[in-house]
Amino acid sequence: MISPLAYIDPEAQIGQNVEIAPFVFIDRNVVIGDNNKIMSGAKILYGSRIGQGNTIFPGAVIGAIPQDLKFRGEETTAEVGDNNLIRENVTINRGTAAKGKTVVGNNNLLMEGVHVAHDARIGNGCIIGNSTKMAGEIVIDDNTIISASVLMHQFCRVGGYGMVQGGCRFSKDIPPYIIAGREPICYAGINIVGLRRRGFSNETIEQIHDAYRIIYQSDLNISNALAKIEAEMEMTPEIRYIVEFIKSSQRGIIPGGK
Repeated sequence: MISPLAYIDPEAQIGQNVEIAPFVFIDRNVVIGDNNKIMSGAKILYGSRIGQGNTIFPGAVIGAIPQDLKFRGEETTAEVGDNNLIRENVTINRGTAAKGKTVVGNNNLLMEGVHVAHDARIGNGCIIGNSTKMAGEIVIDDNTIISASVLMHQFCRVGGYGMVQGGCRFSKDIPPYIIAGREPICYAGINIVGLRRRGFSNETIEQIHDAYRIIYQSDLNISNALAKIEAEMEMTPEIRYIVEFIKSSQRGIIPGGK
């Protein structure tokens, strides 16, 4: 299962049933769990922590030092959970002193050429499209689809169960359950197809839609729109998530479409 043409540092910890192809490089201070498949030419560098059941494709680099001039060699990690597909030439950098670690959760698909910068947090069940680039300290919540060639500014957050259309760039937060797209990026409706596929009821989808009508299609500012939602709508988990997401946003949310 381990090619003699791979380099594995003696200090690296390798789990059971791990397949390591020729020309893989595994550095010291690396921990790799059980049932992983690491294909030819992948690099697992210092500080990497890999869970179980992942497939890491050729050319992927996990644990390279951050592309951040403030980094001074501090002890940080790049942590990948379980059952992820990490395609060709994906790069996942270590954290910095800011948060100490970069985290990719479970059951994600990171397509070819994706970059995950220092201290980023990617949740579970996400799909990140080809050549999408995520800057430092971004957050992507669970079950989100980021299409190809998206540019995500540092410190931004994308809410769960939404979709960002290909080729977009943004520097504000994208609330949950919506489609974001166009140029410049804006609210383009709720992610109805995605929500139905995830098992959301028609009633719940309509409640989500009602909340976004108040946020994006009324004449109220954001604070007053949220107050109206809290006063008039049932605080289901979905509605509470929307309200708390927007209230906690440090960068503000993307605008509504014209």
